Amino acid sequence: MSLDVSPALLEQAERGEVDEAEFVDCVRTSLPYAWGMISSLVAQLKVDGGEFADNRTPPPDERARGQLLRALASDAIRGSLERHFGVRLAFQNCHRVAVFPLDPSVDDRLAKFTSVRGQLLNQSPELRDC
Repeated sequence: MSLDVSPALLEQAERGEVDEAEFVDCVRTSLPYAWGMISSLVAQLKVDGGEFADNRTPPPDERARGQLLRALASDAIRGSLERHFGVRLAFQNCHRVAVFPLDPSVDDRLAKFTSVRGQLLNQSPELRDC
């Protein structure tokens, strides 16, 4: 299971309406490594400015790597994180997460980051089995 869902949140889902803030809190507590990575990148982007902020350091272990994969591979989780933080998320390999502001002026940079070329240029033998 990727999220530790409280009975109350599960009850909301069964009724049909889910409070997104409660869902985001569930993500925060269930995937603390992924949450910390994304929130630190958002803070870095706000402090440093620029077109984006990204992480190039591999996760410390497989558990942490799994949290990143679950957070960014799930459309629901990823979308909720983007709305919560007010950014666009991009993901390469097993650990390279980037946050981009919602500003359309960075659309070209986001397109380069998420392009086939960008993916290929981000490869290395050390990351083959990540």
